[in-house]
Formats: sequence, C-alpha cells, structure tokens
Amino acid sequence: MTITSNKIAMSTEQFTTLSKIIYDRSGIHFPESKQYILESRLSHRLRELEMDDFDQYLAYLTMGPYQMDEFQEMFNRITINETSFFRNDAQLSVFEHQILPELLESRSSNKRLRIWSAACSTGEEPFTLAMLIDRTLGVRQNDWHIEILGTDISEKALKVAQSGVYNNYAVRSTPSLIKDRYFTVEGRDYRLNDNIRQMVNFERHNLKDRMAAKRHGTWDVIFCRNVLIYFDDDMKKNVISMFANQLAKDGTLFIGHSERIKDLTTDFVQLPIPQGFCYQRPQYLEMKA
Repeated sequence: MTITSNKIAMSTEQFTTLSKIIYDRSGIHFPESKQYILESRLSHRLRELEMDDFDQYLAYLTMGPYQMDEFQEMFNRITINETSFFRNDAQLSVFEHQILPELLESRSSNKRLRIWSAACSTGEEPFTLAMLIDRTLGVRQNDWHIEILGTDISEKALKVAQSGVYNNYAVRSTPSLIKDRYFTVEGRDYRLNDNIRQMVNFERHNLKDRMAAKRHGTWDVIFCRNVLIYFDDDMKKNVISMFANQLAKDGTLFIGHSERIKDLTTDFVQLPIPQGFCYQRPQYLEMKA
C-alpha cells in the first residue's frame, strides 16, 4: 500500500478514470487541480474496504455487484453539503416580497403553486421556502394547493431532510422569531414542526436526468443555488435548458450569488433586482414592459 501524508496515492491515470466516472454519472466536473480532493476524501474509504490502491477501487466501482451503492457512498464523501436555513437572506427577501406576491396574484384563480428546490442537500432551502409561504399566506394557505419538491443526488442528505431534525449550525442564520414559531427544541437539536414538514416532499434526482424532471411537469419557481459552479459549461447548458423546459412561462429561476448564466443561454434574462440573482424568460419580460 502506497501512503503519502496519510493518503493512498492516486495516479494521474486513476484520477482521469475516476473523474470521468463522476462526470458521466453526475455531471460534476473535477479539474486536474482538484485531484488532491478525491485522493484525500476517498483514501479512508479504501481502507474501510481493505483495498491497497485506486485500481482496486475503480474495479469495485465499475464492475462489482454493489457498484451503484458504492457510487452513492463515494458521492456522499466527495461532496460538501454546505447549507443552512435562510441562507442568503437578501435573495430570499426578493422571493418573498417581489416574486411570490406576483405569483400568488397570477395564480389566484386556480390557487396552485409549485416550487422545485433542485440539489437541495439536507433540505434547509425548501423548508425555508415553505416557512416564507406559510407566513405570507397565513390562514389563506388552506385555500391553496402548495407543492414544494426538494431533490438531491445524495440519499444520505435526503434522509436528513426527511427527518426534519437539524443541529444548531443548520439554524445559525435563522431569526429567533422563526425558530420559536417553526421549530421545537429537542436537546441540542431543532425539530421542524409538522405543518412545515408536510409542505415539502423529497426525492432523489440526478440533474443529468431530463426525463425524470419532465415527469414532474411545470414549476412556477425553481431554486438551484450554488450547484452550477460544480459543472463545466456543457453540463451547465444542459441543466439550464432542462430548467427552461420545466419552468412556467412566467416562472422564475433562482441561482447562487456567485453563478452567472448570461453567456450560456438565451432562455433567461436576469432581473434587475439587487441581490436577487433571479431570471425570467425574455418574452415574459417584454410582455410585462
């Protein structure tokens, strides 16, 4: 076993093969400069499997009877699910005070609202959206059909989301009034109240799977924040195109504050709202003007 700095060494050839497997199955791009990340995060996994090198692991990952399970295990280890409730509050304020009221007015006849939180990790984002809708509608929510879907490729992350139980770090950005209203303290943890948990459904979804996205129909709002940064331009274009196909004509796409899609698509135009980082179709904006 070759060990350097408590890591099992990964050759350039092994990295090339592994990074291609990851890209083909998830769309996540690991450039050569990030080889050390895969080497570091997977060395412990190889020791758990009592493997001497990455060639054995690649064989296990591609030819073994548990290859799909192992890919999921590997994915859980190489990704960082960094999120929290009310993350980027300024952007959420744009959703709550500008985008949501317009949608509620335009959907007042059928009283149906559908929101997709793509790559939602452990669920803080879709649950935050549920809270914002709940405090906006109040008792009127009984007259509405609100559908919020949180999806992620990580089964481990989704299990946390489905439990509805979070540690203090997850609620670090949550206002005290919100915590008092929507959470129950259980020791050092915070359990979401049932009325918010019941507003959100969770499902495993790979953003490369356009057919799975199509089966869910049209959404009024899509959140996909801080995910595109892990993709190369081809994958970004495919994901944005998928969102365009699944978003209502007057729908809104929210992305992360460090992400830009202007040069990758003509399907969306960024709204001139400070801290909004939100996009709509150019045809709809022309109609509104």
